Amino acid sequence: MPFEIFIGLRYLKAKRKSTFISIITFISTAGVTLGVMALIVVLAVMTGFEEDLKEKILGTNAHIVVVRNGGPMDDYHQVMEKLARFKGVIAATPFIYNQVMLSSGKNVSGVVLRGIDVRSDRLVTNLSHSVVEGNIDDLEPTMGKGSVALPGLLIGKELAKHLNLFVGDKVNVISPMGNITPLGMMPKMKPFRVAGIFNTGMFEYDSTLAYISLDQAQAFFDLGDTVTGIQLKVTDVYQTGKLVREINRGLGVDYYARDWMQMNRNILFALKTEKVVMFVILTLIVLVAAFGIASTLFMVVMEKTRDIAILKSMGATGSSIMKIFVLEGLIIGIIGTILGVVSGLLVALNLEPIISVVQKVTGQDFFSKDVYYLDRFPSLVIPSDVVLISVTAILISFIATLYPAWQASRMLPAEALRYE
Repeated sequence: MPFEIFIGLRYLKAKRKSTFISIITFISTAGVTLGVMALIVVLAVMTGFEEDLKEKILGTNAHIVVVRNGGPMDDYHQVMEKLARFKGVIAATPFIYNQVMLSSGKNVSGVVLRGIDVRSDRLVTNLSHSVVEGNIDDLEPTMGKGSVALPGLLIGKELAKHLNLFVGDKVNVISPMGNITPLGMMPKMKPFRVAGIFNTGMFEYDSTLAYISLDQAQAFFDLGDTVTGIQLKVTDVYQTGKLVREINRGLGVDYYARDWMQMNRNILFALKTEKVVMFVILTLIVLVAAFGIASTLFMVVMEKTRDIAILKSMGATGSSIMKIFVLEGLIIGIIGTILGVVSGLLVALNLEPIISVVQKVTGQDFFSKDVYYLDRFPSLVIPSDVVLISVTAILISFIATLYPAWQASRMLPAEALRYE
């Protein structure tokens, strides 16, 4: 064992008269531990929220949407065949998109109405898995009371609450783009039957979206055999940008493709920025602990003045003296980092049961599912984040040791022993 490591380890064990230094060393180690633990837990929660949000966005929306510039798409069958030839495209489905109003009794709500092909939509989105009541297959017309065929309508959970609707209830769909009469434009109205209720977990989707079958949407909006656009599912959701550029080049200027990242750019950018800012802010905790490490080393250098002079008189170089104190501070940082990683992983991987216990003990609901619209508390630990946090903490600890260690290496033996 090199003598620098041996002496550095010995200096960590404070003598009885140096208990104060030992306390500062403990506080510095605890500071690094808490900083690393806080970083791991917070980044795990933020990553969990981000992934949960992405999962819900991709579950309701397609990975890529292709529309025609200037109007509806009348050759969508041929376009779907062309899109299927692009590498990375798994499935495609046509859709119709329009804004309408839903009227049920005294309740009225404006919604976005989507016409979908149920069979192919299953291959592109997870809408069918979000249905909690009823059946998505019931969107086709069925014989209702009085032998009247009522087409089906799929609505979100929050929208159903607002309109006080249940599966099987009748609801009127009103389009502002109606028929022209001598009295002016008359809104078009058609009765539908609630075929199912879906719950995506996102309030925005569950309160503003409604679905009907593609042929019913074409008939209701007088579109003929045309659609608004085509939705695509791809193999790699994080490489959609490259595929979008290829599709735009391949289909020409008459068509325009956008991926899910472009359509949700603001919220994804906000999540990424927030994660970076939280990392910087919580790193300050480790930085504060690093000042504690520096203070500990300054006090150790002052206490070990005679030892340093003796070591230099015996032939120890300035670099060897510097290594002793750098290693001492680095050991404090490494121990704190290891303890922080272990405790942080224990908390992050068991966050939901920990929160449940705290809520039971305090009687406070810190994470209400009715408010946050999440069925679980998301926490996802990414190994690269843990490595980045560990390296950052150790690097900060190392930098904190340099100045006091350098001061110790510059000490002259004669000056150090003058007052001994």
